[in-house]
Amino acid sequence: MTSAGTARRLWALAEPFHALTYFAEEARAAGEAAGTTGFWSTYFALRAAPLGPVGPEVVTAVFYNFAPSFVARRVPAVWDAVSPAAALDARLAGVDAAVRRVLGEWAASPEAAEAAALASTAAAAVDLPGRPLAAANAGLPAPGEPHLALWQALTTLREHRGDGHTAALLGREVSGAGAHVLVAAAGRVDREWLQRARGWDDDAWTAAADELRTRGWLDGDELSAEGLAMTTAIEADTDRLALEPWRALGDPGCDRLGELLVPVRRAVVTAGLFPDRNPIGVAPDEA
Repeated sequence: MTSAGTARRLWALAEPFHALTYFAEEARAAGEAAGTTGFWSTYFALRAAPLGPVGPEVVTAVFYNFAPSFVARRVPAVWDAVSPAAALDARLAGVDAAVRRVLGEWAASPEAAEAAALASTAAAAVDLPGRPLAAANAGLPAPGEPHLALWQALTTLREHRGDGHTAALLGREVSGAGAHVLVAAAGRVDREWLQRARGWDDDAWTAAADELRTRGWLDGDELSAEGLAMTTAIEADTDRLALEPWRALGDPGCDRLGELLVPVRRAVVTAGLFPDRNPIGVAPDEA
């Protein structure tokens, strides 16, 4: 029976490939060629594009862990620069160029086609209720080229996982700022970098930390025993809620997809396109 560990391993294997759309220079260039300006406007345009020309309230809700003011500095202004349709074209163009540079002939290989078929089977089985980002991505047409079809399927699956993670945080009444306080307390990413990357100011961070101390989840700036137990439970819930599509693929399909993704992941990490410090939650050496 497909286990929650399978869901976590496939996420860790797939995330660097998905994240080309954030960290590859080709992705930023494609976004800017379409009309965006700077890293964060490009990020919000490319990631939110499947939702349509939504406002900052919707983006804040579904992305969850960004400060509302940070989102509002880019959304909805970004839609004046680039339409969602153009942003969708740009994100595929950026990934296409990055893959061809980093992975070369693999893009047209039988392995890429096989991986795309397996990932697409899983992506077609995502449970949509309560999963807005997964549903928005699932509603997009599948690209014709295997490496792009693989990227789109893996993107649907990772947004499905992210929607479940949001549900796990909400179920334990952990705010977006609080989620990052816990990450910093666990020693996974430093506070200063997280604040810059997600827009939380010192007052918001301090308020979230104080609330978690009141709940007994923090001992000073570190996780307490209860905090460690609760963060472990949140991650376990995230894995469990991400499992349904992988069950549809089945253990043999999951194992084979994992095998196919190992060299892809290695190539992306080796090329320096998945930085050590990132707020995604997967380390470059984790899989």
